Order: sequence, then structure tokens, then C-alpha cells
Amino acid sequence: MAFENLSQRELKILQNLIMHYVQTADPVGSRVIANKFRMGLSPATIRNTMQDLEEMGLIRQPHTSAGRIPTDIGYRVFVDMLLRPEPLSEAEKAKIKGTIGSAKKGLDSILGQTSKVLGEITSQLGISVGPRFDEGILTKIDLIPVAEGKILVIVAVKSGLARTILLEVESNIEIEELRQIEQILNERLIGLTLGHIRKTLKERLSDTNGSPRLIKLFIDSKSPVWSDQGEEKLHFVGTDKLITQPEFADRDKLTEFVKLLEEQKALIDYIEAKAVGEGIVITIGSENEINQIQGCSLVISRYNAGKLSGTIGIIGPTRMPYSKLVSIVEYTAKSLTDALSDL
Repeated sequence: MAFENLSQRELKILQNLIMHYVQTADPVGSRVIANKFRMGLSPATIRNTMQDLEEMGLIRQPHTSAGRIPTDIGYRVFVDMLLRPEPLSEAEKAKIKGTIGSAKKGLDSILGQTSKVLGEITSQLGISVGPRFDEGILTKIDLIPVAEGKILVIVAVKSGLARTILLEVESNIEIEELRQIEQILNERLIGLTLGHIRKTLKERLSDTNGSPRLIKLFIDSKSPVWSDQGEEKLHFVGTDKLITQPEFADRDKLTEFVKLLEEQKALIDYIEAKAVGEGIVITIGSENEINQIQGCSLVISRYNAGKLSGTIGIIGPTRMPYSKLVSIVEYTAKSLTDALSDL
């Protein structure tokens, strides 16, 4: 059903009902709207309009004799037709920039601080997803012995980002042997994307004269060096706030949600698939295709790291202050892009 023909009265009552419900989590009655928002309408008129909104599927009555609450469709109409981003205060802007800026140099640290400030400032679950390195053009590989039987591999790409991987080897490696392999890798792989490297590894490295025990650590396309799935690819902060929300009172539902966060891959793939193009993307409740988050909304945005990009945002109950969260996520994405450009 198209909702472009909703009257101004219907839209305003829907807007006021959602605003009140977001603040209180209590079903909203006509008298509450009449008294709080002073629309110049009687409770009876508001009640009749709410009945119309209910018949259209925009609000519902959770219990007999209770007030109404928004449906997922009602939230969608609000977001698409009524949402006006709420400006951030200078203090909020300073907190966002300051928290991101306080991170140690390195992508994981910056993304960790980004999810932290999103969680703190929104009281939702702040999330940040690292960029996929597949399209990153390799600029350098460093192999550094860090302990007996362990090598730290630093893979740098053209955007200025780097990823680090700790590899275990069967026995100690001589420095000269390590430098020889490092030189071979750089000579043969620099200038290629990591995705292309992974597909052509064997033909590029099979005829090398370096140490077989070292080369075999790099020649496998499934090696963690070339994998696009870093262990800390998803950062999230704020689960402690979510468990206090009435929507997560169902412990079984909360357990499934936390399991989704811990397993990461399904949620990462879903978030990245939704965050297309520029600007804010909002998915609401049953619009989400993952069962564990069908009672939640996502407010997400892409950020840039050179030619690579990742996603940040928040996850929380559908009962969230969208107007404020849109501004927070948008400003945080811009601040993160600026911070990564300075790396």
C-alpha cells in the first residue's frame, strides 16, 4: 500500500505517537497525544485517526484496552516521509572526533574507538566493519621474527592501510632466509590487488628457489596472509546497554543475538550487502533478513580509507531515536574517513 496520500493530520499523529513511544516504550493513547503535543484536536478525533492508521498497518494495539505502538511499516513511513536529522551539539561532535583521534595508529585501533564512541553516544550497539582488502593494491610485505617459531607478517596496501598476521613456523628461521623470502614476495606481488594475488599465488611462487618451508606458508590461497576475513574485522560496543532495553527481556532472543555477534561472518556479510553507495541506509525490523535482528533496526553508513571502504553504524531496537542517530552515524562516518586519510 502506498502512503503518499496520507493526510497531514495522519502523518502528524503518527509522528507524535512514534516520538512518545521512543521515549517511553509504553503504548500511546489518544489522550496522551492530545495532552502532550497540543495539536488542537480532541482525544476522540485523535482516536478515530489512530483507528485509521491501525487499519493501514502503521500502528497496532499490543493488548486489549492498551494504547498503540508503531509497526515496522509505521517506522518506515516515519523514516521515509517525516524524518528530519537532528543537529549534533558541539560537545557531541568533539566527543566523536576526540575518541576516534585518541586511537593508536592502526586500523583495528581506530575502528575499535569508532564502535566505542557510537555505542556510548547513542546507547545502542555501535558497530564498525573493516574494509575488504581484496581490492587493495599491495605496496609492501614485511616479515619480522617476533619469537621462537613465530613471524609477524605486515601487508601494506596502497590506501595506506596495513594488516598484521602472526604466523607459526615449525622451527626458527634464519634472518637471511627470511629476507630472501621477503624479497621474492615483494618482487613478484607488489602492484597486484590482494584478490588477484590469492587467485594466482601458485603460478607466481611455484618456481621460487627460497626456503620450501617458508614458501608453503604463503603459496596457499587459504593462508591467513591473503584471507579477507581478519579475526577482528567486526568491532562492536554496547551489548551492556542493549540488555537493559525492554525489547531484549526475552533471554533466548538475547542469547541468539549475542551468538550472531560472536560468530560475526553472517552479520558482516549482511551489513556490507546493505551498505551500498553513499549516505545513510536504514533497515527496520522485519525488513532484515537475519532472524536474530528482525526486532532491530540498523542505521549504517560507508566510510572511505583511500580507495577501500568499510561500514559503521548502530544496531538497536526498532524503538530508537532515528532523527538523532542518523546525524550521529553520518558525522562519525565523515570523521572516520578524515582520520584514515591522515594515517
